[in-house]
Amino acid sequence: MVFQLTDEIGFPDPKLGDPDGLLAVGGDLSVDRLLLAYSYGIFPWYAFRDGMIQWWCPMDRFVIFPSEIHISHSMRNLMNKGCYRVSFNEAFEEVIHHCGELRMQEEGAWLGPEMMEAYTRLFEQNLAASVEVWEGDRLVGGLYGVCIGKCFFGESMFSLVPSASKLALIRLAQFLDSHGGTLIDCQFETPHLKSMGGRHISYEEYMALLRQDEEKETDAPD
Repeated sequence: MVFQLTDEIGFPDPKLGDPDGLLAVGGDLSVDRLLLAYSYGIFPWYAFRDGMIQWWCPMDRFVIFPSEIHISHSMRNLMNKGCYRVSFNEAFEEVIHHCGELRMQEEGAWLGPEMMEAYTRLFEQNLAASVEVWEGDRLVGGLYGVCIGKCFFGESMFSLVPSASKLALIRLAQFLDSHGGTLIDCQFETPHLKSMGGRHISYEEYMALLRQDEEKETDAPD
């Protein structure tokens, strides 16, 4: 069942959503609504055709545990060469705009101006973070997501050179692993993320991990 949201900030029980994870449509992208959504594993996605905000919460969650990040032999070689520099939160708006430009070229593009503005507001309140990959002074890859407790909710990534987004994800996982991070929420399975250690867990296990840290806060990487 798909619910229609009202101006009141709230969500129906995620277990009542459609089997594919679509829970509700409508509402807004205010900071308060986004924080409530992510605290239950709910995330927004603009529908390409009708322009409405869709809210998704799959019961089968695809995550990466930081300590389980898989670094292939080729990635180790790339990292050892030192061709790229990785930073945190140096260019959040550039990262999200690159992600938006990439998605606008794809059918079903969802990362438009309203979404970018919403996540930038979260970043300004230290509730979102970015990882950047640089080749000299040129930004060639990165990712961004939401930070709540010890969990990182990945939203999008991009690469302008081979493996740049993989490098960003590896460095994020290493940072979280060394700072007590619990998980990286990947939202949906992709071959790219599965090859890097992503795996499925139940919604119950997922919520237990979120709840154990709900009263704790982890600073965004710096």
